[in-house]
Amino acid sequence: DVQLQASGGGLVQSGGSLRLSCAASGVTFDDYAVGWFRQAPGKEREGVSCITGSDGSTYYLDSVKGRFAISHDNAKTRVYLEMNNLKPEDTAVYYCAAGLGSCTVLREGLYSDAMDYWGKGTQVTVSS
Repeated sequence: DVQLQASGGGLVQSGGSLRLSCAASGVTFDDYAVGWFRQAPGKEREGVSCITGSDGSTYYLDSVKGRFAISHDNAKTRVYLEMNNLKPEDTAVYYCAAGLGSCTVLREGLYSDAMDYWGKGTQVTVSS
């Protein structure tokens, strides 16, 4: 049974940094796409970033390009989301999710229905 555990959230001032971690149990990410999604109060969930295990290709939401970086550990049992120059609008609950194959990106953004497994969220709060 695949389980994902997201961690690393917290409270940080605007301009600060956090690193989120998504740990897998029951699987390695070699054959999976792993994505980070976020949901702020009163807003729809949006896909922030994704990495494809087989080739390392990545996707970033436009608003986080140049500030966030997604990566695997060598064993491909963890995916990290390094978040720099955080802004108050980055405040949300962040979720990691995994699905077989590659990151699926539609015109609307990262396709959440392609993800088969979801971890519990971790809160990121950026104060101004």
